[in-house]
Amino acid sequence: MKTKGLAAPYLVWMAIFTLVPLGIVLFYALTDSVSGSFTLANLARIGSYMPIFLKSVWLAILSSAICLVIGYPVAYYIASCSPMKQRFLYMLLMLPMCMSFLLRTLAWVALLEDTGIINSVITSMGLRPLPLIRNGGAVVLGMVYNYLPYMIMPLYTVLMKLDNRLVEAAEDLGCTPGQTFLRVTLPLSTPGIISGITMVFVPAVSTFYISQKMGSSGTTLIGDVIESQFKAAYNPNLGAALSLALMVLVFACTAVMNRFGDGEEVVVL
Repeated sequence: MKTKGLAAPYLVWMAIFTLVPLGIVLFYALTDSVSGSFTLANLARIGSYMPIFLKSVWLAILSSAICLVIGYPVAYYIASCSPMKQRFLYMLLMLPMCMSFLLRTLAWVALLEDTGIINSVITSMGLRPLPLIRNGGAVVLGMVYNYLPYMIMPLYTVLMKLDNRLVEAAEDLGCTPGQTFLRVTLPLSTPGIISGITMVFVPAVSTFYISQKMGSSGTTLIGDVIESQFKAAYNPNLGAALSLALMVLVFACTAVMNRFGDGEEVVVL
């Protein structure tokens, strides 16, 4: 009983800062903005924003896939280094995260804009400036840059704890380095892959600042729409309904990704 009482502050914290805000969102989503009466009209309007939902999901999936392709080799290399070098490389990985998210995004804007650093160098060589910003590619670039550490960290944690004796056993049984990676290392690192994809996908699908600064009207994401409902249009009821739908979408995608991690069996041949 005494040990259970130690969890009381955490339960109070969760109730105040998690359950209460969720209750407020649910209340606004199910009430009318004028009379405050119960209505499902806000939820019914979500269907008109389905293309934006799908675009947000697609860009988040694409960003997660790119982060995985880039992050896995980086995490694998860091995990294979000596302990001292691991700490140094991990510090370098964490160093950009000590800077404000807004400043990191604005730094890319300064690099990619039409009169930015990259295009200034290009025009100085007598070439035409490139459309590096205000498109979907720029938005994906901003997501990958800002969320890549969230992919590398769980992958590094899992790879660092792998039992090297399994790799040695596979090599002794005649497996090539490629076969060892595909049949031993990759399956054993599946929890890190799923965790990394989840940690990248969740903030990417709900982001709005990156798409505002590096995208255009054609790359409006659901996070931008939700923000506009609370600021420009000031329709918090519709904004709450969209937030509720986004939360359900995130929970569903997370459940699907976690489902792929259940019951994984590692077979060394």
